[in-house]
Amino acid sequence: MWFRQIARASRARPDPFVLSLLGVLLLATFAPCHGTSAAVCHALGIVAIATLFFLQGARLSRAAILNGITCWRLHAAVATTTFVLFPLTGLALSVAFPTTLPPLLWTGVLFLCALPSTVQSSIALTSMANGNVAGAICSATASNVAGIALTPLIFGALSRVHGGGVSLDGAGQVFCELLVPFLAGHWLRPWIGGWVESHRRVLSFTDRGSILLVVYGAFSAAVVHGVWHQLPPTVLLLLTLIVAFVLAIGLVSINLASVTLGFGKQDTIAAMFCGSQKSLVSGVPMASALFSAAAMGPVLIPIMIYYPMQLVVCAWLARRYAIAPDATLAVRPDRESLAAAGVVPGRIDISHARQPAVLPGR
Repeated sequence: MWFRQIARASRARPDPFVLSLLGVLLLATFAPCHGTSAAVCHALGIVAIATLFFLQGARLSRAAILNGITCWRLHAAVATTTFVLFPLTGLALSVAFPTTLPPLLWTGVLFLCALPSTVQSSIALTSMANGNVAGAICSATASNVAGIALTPLIFGALSRVHGGGVSLDGAGQVFCELLVPFLAGHWLRPWIGGWVESHRRVLSFTDRGSILLVVYGAFSAAVVHGVWHQLPPTVLLLLTLIVAFVLAIGLVSINLASVTLGFGKQDTIAAMFCGSQKSLVSGVPMASALFSAAAMGPVLIPIMIYYPMQLVVCAWLARRYAIAPDATLAVRPDRESLAAAGVVPGRIDISHARQPAVLPGR
């Protein structure tokens, strides 16, 4: 059995988006933009992110919102995990071990914990594990959209407790650069939704390209300010352990809460994957609006570690759920529900490139 698992893992292809992120980090490390090119990169990033959220609003199907909306206990569990449990976990760790990491990395951990759930990977993993896909679509979408408003507020409260703070100007910038384009795109969906859906594959490059452009600008500024000289390998190792602990606490807590609330297997799976995922695609634009160019790179390091970690761990859990003895009792999701979320049945696309809502990496 172990040999089969090792052989299957050896055949697994790494996520292309993760490889692209690594390539951008290397490019920013050895060829960072600075001066006028950095200003141009920042301006292009703002335009690209606004376009990204506009298209995500246009993709969001109202059928996906209405389908599964009656599972209020599932949605409440996901929202509580995403916007209460994770932030409190990050705050407790920062208070208990304040000198373990530099202040900017602790800020990044708090920012990670305040981020909303993803949409695409949450739904794909739920489908793979034979869970409640309709409920996952509604929960993940609601979490992601609500995160545009809630994440800056929650992170602002956490950072003030931790000794920092985020100005209301930054939260207002998030509203103008993210929420306004998103609402505009969704309002125009009756007129442009068909065109957006028919060109989904082409427009996916806009999603990924926007995130890669912002990440390159952020890490270029961080490299210029000597970020890698300030972060020795031991600090990165400690950060990885802390991020892994945050993910483990989230998964264990969701499982225990599901048992306490009397969830069936399908709802437990949906809660597990919607509640534990954190959106890189939402986090990068928010960080761009909330932090200075020099601070943004270090702040994004925790989510850059968490993003591939959550995909690997949750994909393994999804396979375990799928082969469980009672897996045949689960109701398979219909193709219409999956299509509304942009998920191809039988295939997991965890690049966040086709999420129907603000996602997003995710």
